[in-house]
Amino acid sequence: MQKRQTAVILGGSSGLGLASARKLAETGFDICIVHRTRKSDLPAFTKAVAEMESFGSKITSFNKDALKSETINEVIGQLAENSVGLLLHSIAKGSLKPLTSENALNNQDIEITLHAMGYSWYEWTKALLDANKFASKVRNLAFTSEGNSKVWPGYAAVSAAKATLEAMMRSMAVEYAKFGITSNCIQAGATETPSFKMIPGSEKLAEAAKKRNPFRRLTTAEDVANAVYLMSREEAGWINGTVIKADGGESLS
Repeated sequence: MQKRQTAVILGGSSGLGLASARKLAETGFDICIVHRTRKSDLPAFTKAVAEMESFGSKITSFNKDALKSETINEVIGQLAENSVGLLLHSIAKGSLKPLTSENALNNQDIEITLHAMGYSWYEWTKALLDANKFASKVRNLAFTSEGNSKVWPGYAAVSAAKATLEAMMRSMAVEYAKFGITSNCIQAGATETPSFKMIPGSEKLAEAAKKRNPFRRLTTAEDVANAVYLMSREEAGWINGTVIKADGGESLS
């Protein structure tokens, strides 16, 4: 019997990360979720974990800061060697300050956002590789957004982080290929996740997205989770170093 592989989900307590964890659990992965969840939100997360366990998936969760080196070390210490078949970066932590106001974006805001939503993906990838936790064939995925190249008020720091994320993806795609690792970004359409709702003017963004989308609806977390699932399959093994759009065509207009 083939050994089950583990999918490590960074930021998987809600939204795209949790939907992806659920889909991967349903389709044969054990799941390790690193998340920051408030006490008031834990019952909903616990219910989601129970659902994933009902699929026969082993679920391990760490309610800790994924950006701290001690968390990385703790998580890695509990993973078996050659067990991780997929790493998904879904961390949504950053500044949504405008560039012009009394509370304008500052250097510290940018640095925190770049780390959380940009190069922390590389930190985890490198740590897992150095610790020999990756399987022989690995899918290395991260979520980006259309804000990587378009301007939304208050989105400057996140936009810079997404550009960083995609730059790291291209380099990892080339330099990590010799280890059997493919690296790609998934660009979701506008999805009403908790992090999306924190963007200033998110209601207007959502309405505009519906009008732009050929299907006249928003992207759902399940739509994006389906794209993650497809990328986890054997047949996706030759896709490397690209941004895959899971937006129903929203970004075309």
